Amino acid sequence: MTQTITQPLVEVLVPMAEMDKGEREYRTFLRLLPELLVSHRGQYVAVHDGEVVDFDQDDIALIQRVHARFGYVPIHVGLVTDRPTRLRIPHYHEHQAADSLEVDQPV
Repeated sequence: MTQTITQPLVEVLVPMAEMDKGEREYRTFLRLLPELLVSHRGQYVAVHDGEVVDFDQDDIALIQRVHARFGYVPIHVGLVTDRPTRLRIPHYHEHQAADSLEVDQPV
């Protein structure tokens, strides 16, 4: 007859990684997006310290105004839209030197 021995479980606590301020502001923007779609659709909003602090049609003017008001601190500026944003992902190109290309000669 075999005997089963049960060992006590070992609990391992892994601390959560601290989110940086920019990530927190972005998550606040996503959380507020349904409300913002009603009030600020088509505009850019600036999120600082967990709240919308300003909005504008021009994102550059908005960023400049918010930085003038709060200093050069991390903020999130996002376009209030229900359309997904397009991401441009650069990719690798390999080019040949012009002298290594074969050229068809007329016969």
